[in-house]
Amino acid sequence: MVGLLFLPAQGYFCPMSIVLRNRTYHLCKEVPRRFASVEPRRMIWQSLHTDSESEARKKAIAASDQLEAGWQLLLDGDSDEAEKRFAAVKQLAARRCIPYLPAEQVAALPLEERLKRVEEISTWRGNPNRIEARAFLGGVPDPGVTITKALEAFWEHEADKERGKSADQIRKWRNPKIKAIKNLVSQIGDKSISAITRADMVKFRDWWRDKMRTENLVANSANKDLIHIGHILKTANQRLGLGLEDQLRKILENHSFKDTKGDERDRPPFSDKWIREVILKDGALDGLNKEARCILLAMINTGARPSEIAGLMPEHIRIDGDVPHISIEPVGRQLKNQQSKRVIPLTGISLKAFQECPKGFPSYRGKDTLSATINKFMRENDLMESDQHVLYSLRHAFEDRMIAAEFDDRMRRQLFGHKLDREKYGKGPTLEHMHEKLKAIAI
Repeated sequence: MVGLLFLPAQGYFCPMSIVLRNRTYHLCKEVPRRFASVEPRRMIWQSLHTDSESEARKKAIAASDQLEAGWQLLLDGDSDEAEKRFAAVKQLAARRCIPYLPAEQVAALPLEERLKRVEEISTWRGNPNRIEARAFLGGVPDPGVTITKALEAFWEHEADKERGKSADQIRKWRNPKIKAIKNLVSQIGDKSISAITRADMVKFRDWWRDKMRTENLVANSANKDLIHIGHILKTANQRLGLGLEDQLRKILENHSFKDTKGDERDRPPFSDKWIREVILKDGALDGLNKEARCILLAMINTGARPSEIAGLMPEHIRIDGDVPHISIEPVGRQLKNQQSKRVIPLTGISLKAFQECPKGFPSYRGKDTLSATINKFMRENDLMESDQHVLYSLRHAFEDRMIAAEFDDRMRRQLFGHKLDREKYGKGPTLEHMHEKLKAIAI
């Protein structure tokens, strides 16, 4: 804050000073430039109602803060953001002990009360303050539940889905939804969800169409945004009881894009020959850090997801028993689904990887950099079998080896963490049985 200066003798006034006039101290404050659009005066004189200099100095601080708070409300009341503008005019009215009312309710007030509101509007050289006029006469409509408010209601409703997730998993769950809402607001504004029209959604779809064309994006990118937006708006409507079911159905339907590049997005499996002769060639992985290298090797004979291997705690790596294995459990993170909780025997190069890293992979546990690190290394060192191959292709290669070895469907799904599409009978394959089968196809 600018310090208080008392310089009446020199006839000079700093941005804020106190001046004795007719035995009463006054605050003299220069209006900051940022408030010039809502306060036409350059200097403000305000009585502090005291002849004590020490008391005046104390009062001046509070008076200055009140002036700036009022100017900030005026500035917010002139904002383009509907919710911010509405909140500001309500506060402006409350500062004068006037309850904010919509214009139609103000018009229905007795004449005396309406005139009182008009009299409260400040004037400068005969011109009424337009923002105060909106505040006292109800000139700013309630924006209702805006798009960003709908997202807040969505977080509240879906809070249970964050339970058990790691901080990184929560971030990855939230970010696509935040991005979708941000994209929508950038195109149609943060309007009330009751005011969203089909034309707004067509405009948003057109924006995505142009973005897909100029940035060579696949339809899946746009469709995810549309799915997230629909889910968020419908959830907020349900939670807040807005009664917009029919409207949302009409404005949200039939906007998705057909994914003409779907086949190009499939992850092909690595061939056994490529894994053995290229990826596992002597020295091929030497430039990759130890933990990332061992995770890559661990995937080859387990088919586990990279994040599942990275998230293993030391107690989940069991290599000293009769059947060395890993146990994928929802500890410190949330698994993809219920079936993802499973045990996988360790064989071949994957067992050696865990023997090298028996305590797991703390550098990548709970983080989201693993796949990018390994994919970048493999591409830079010509270890990808094609442009479509990625680290995840090792998981698909493992499944192909199980199919070629005629693993039954239940065992494949149990090892892969997939749901069995029929009723379960019996306990299923034992750890020892799966171990024997996997040793036969291990690399």
